[in-house]
Amino acid sequence: MSTERRLADWLKSRTPEQLSLILARAGIVQGEVAPRDYARFLLQYHFATSLIGFCTLPQTQALSAIAWLAEREHGSLDGAYWRPDDPEGRAVPRTQVLDLLAGTDAGLRAEADATLDALADLALVLPPHGDQVIVPNAVHLHLAGGGLGRPAAQLISAYFNAPEVHKIADGLGFPKAAVRDAAERNVVGFLTDPARLRGLLAGAPESVREWAAVIARQGSLVRTHAFQYGGGYGYSSSGRFTFSPGGSGDPDSDWLAARGLLLPAGSPDLAELPLEVAVAVLGGLRFPFTPEPPQPPADLPAADRAEDSAHIAASTAASQIERALASCDAQPLSLRKAGGVAVRDSKRVAKAIGADDSVTRLWLDLSAQADLLGLHAEPVERPKGHRGKLPEPTITVLPTTGYDAWLLGAPARRLAPIIAAWATVSEIFTYWPDPDQTAVALTEPSDPDAPGLRYALLEALAALPKGCGSDERTMPYLLARANWHRPHCVGEGPESIERITATLREAELLGVAAHGALTSVGHTVLDLLRTGGAWTAPEPALTSALTGMLPPPQTTAYFQADLTAVVSGAPDVALAALLDAAAARESESHAVVWRFSAATVRHALDAGHEAADLLAQLASVAQAPLPQPLEYLIKDAGRTHGRMRVVRSGCCIRSEDEALLDELARAKGLRKLGLRKIAPTVLISSVSEQETLSGLRAAGYTPALEGETGTTVVEKTPRRRAPARRR
Repeated sequence: MSTERRLADWLKSRTPEQLSLILARAGIVQGEVAPRDYARFLLQYHFATSLIGFCTLPQTQALSAIAWLAEREHGSLDGAYWRPDDPEGRAVPRTQVLDLLAGTDAGLRAEADATLDALADLALVLPPHGDQVIVPNAVHLHLAGGGLGRPAAQLISAYFNAPEVHKIADGLGFPKAAVRDAAERNVVGFLTDPARLRGLLAGAPESVREWAAVIARQGSLVRTHAFQYGGGYGYSSSGRFTFSPGGSGDPDSDWLAARGLLLPAGSPDLAELPLEVAVAVLGGLRFPFTPEPPQPPADLPAADRAEDSAHIAASTAASQIERALASCDAQPLSLRKAGGVAVRDSKRVAKAIGADDSVTRLWLDLSAQADLLGLHAEPVERPKGHRGKLPEPTITVLPTTGYDAWLLGAPARRLAPIIAAWATVSEIFTYWPDPDQTAVALTEPSDPDAPGLRYALLEALAALPKGCGSDERTMPYLLARANWHRPHCVGEGPESIERITATLREAELLGVAAHGALTSVGHTVLDLLRTGGAWTAPEPALTSALTGMLPPPQTTAYFQADLTAVVSGAPDVALAALLDAAAARESESHAVVWRFSAATVRHALDAGHEAADLLAQLASVAQAPLPQPLEYLIKDAGRTHGRMRVVRSGCCIRSEDEALLDELARAKGLRKLGLRKIAPTVLISSVSEQETLSGLRAAGYTPALEGETGTTVVEKTPRRRAPARRR
């Protein structure tokens, strides 16, 4: 029976949850691939490589050990990425894998055995799961070179010219040889003689022995500047290396390099411990195997009030996202030709919601990923008599058809799809590494490692003791622990730290973390990622967790004599809409503050509110009687509003106040309207009613729009929606 057939039978024994997790991690969409083809797809390079990306460090080390053994027993696959051979042909004995990973240590062998069982559950160790270990060919192609260094003879021959070989021979105490071949034989003979190699290491300084052991346990590769390209300008067409003139800056690495115990690995900043040296250092042929993750440091900052801070952050996020979408509804976002939202538009939204540009871009991007923002093609009307080709429609960004239902939900229900989108999106939106490139919102996600890094960071935070958080001092731990959970996604170095820092900031903005600690919502996100729930139905669990963090929305406000209204907590949609219509939002934190003014009240009256009705609506949501200054403000605005009327005719202005019309006709600031008096109570304008309304309001007047029947026309922007898409 073929491996594919055995794998297909094994997949049938999985529970629906187990099967869904394997397929989701491989990138196989159920419904788009027939169940009979699951096994065939899982053995293909692309899908098997996706599964490898979800492996922990010990799982990766175990797979590397299998590939290393198979290469020595069966030879190399020579880069045949689509090789159809049955993987059973490259099977290796399970006992050899355990020997390579754990030697004779019984406890370590048990850990290695459990790791192989876990890889079997991931469909990376293939059935029949017996004495022979079989893995997909992608493992042999992807991981064969990791874990143990190459033989010294191979590295010296590939990367050194004669002067470097002679220098190493001199470092080992050999007399000057006549030719390179003789010197190389001396060096290779020494390094492949276990007794002489152990003697050399025994006489080395203790710090050198410790450093060599660290390199061997971590996989034989180390970043160092001990070598440089042999050619000019930092380049060598032959791929040969020389010793760096000033050394690497690390005496221990230089000691090893001078004696051939550390050799070039093919890159000027990378060196490799030869296989023979690793065997001597480890006391046998042993593969790096790290079954336990790094433990948190002892001195950690306190995070006792993490939940309180997360409550504020989540409330702020829900409010800012709501107002960002409302801003996009009122005025669609335009797109740049190069892609992404026009910077002026994202800055406009940032000003409207009171957030900085990077946070605003994050909310816009997550809203798009949550299917609340989408692209809308503005229809192009054909002019009368036009028969030529119409111009391409203008593409803008608008709320989708799902926005209106989303808006009616409680804050917890509104924030749940945003966090669900953040958990699995293939991008770190606030990480913008190129300072010369303009940061814009709504670019296509293009970082496949982001979900794995996000999960690994949450695992690292979850391992912190209760009541403790993290800060800049604990970043090395977070990086090491995250790298243990997802070595293929995290990496090392300054760039990885920047990516983790940006991810942690996003988590804290959403209330998933606070003070460098995981919150209750963060634990829910982590559980979803562990079980695959984040790929299937994350929103019910997130809504439940957020409901405990975000209290029900407030339906009343406290109105003060200084013309402000205060809502303690998050206002519900109807209350926020009423106050936004008649006042300007001034600040928000634990409480949201609106301020009334003559201009904001006029705006409400322009939108169709009557002064008496507006007072009644505000009184219905007030916790106490409305203060007199607010009543006077609204009544005064109501008395003056509409004293002049803009008539739809193309257009006329009428008013019973003849002196007011005389004033308008003589006003220099209104000359562009072309106003002319045609009756004691009527002016005509040379521009449209909308331009006339805008010009009068800009000059400080308060006109109202009147229909042909004499009734007041409520000015409302027609509602447009972008089509929703399936996430």
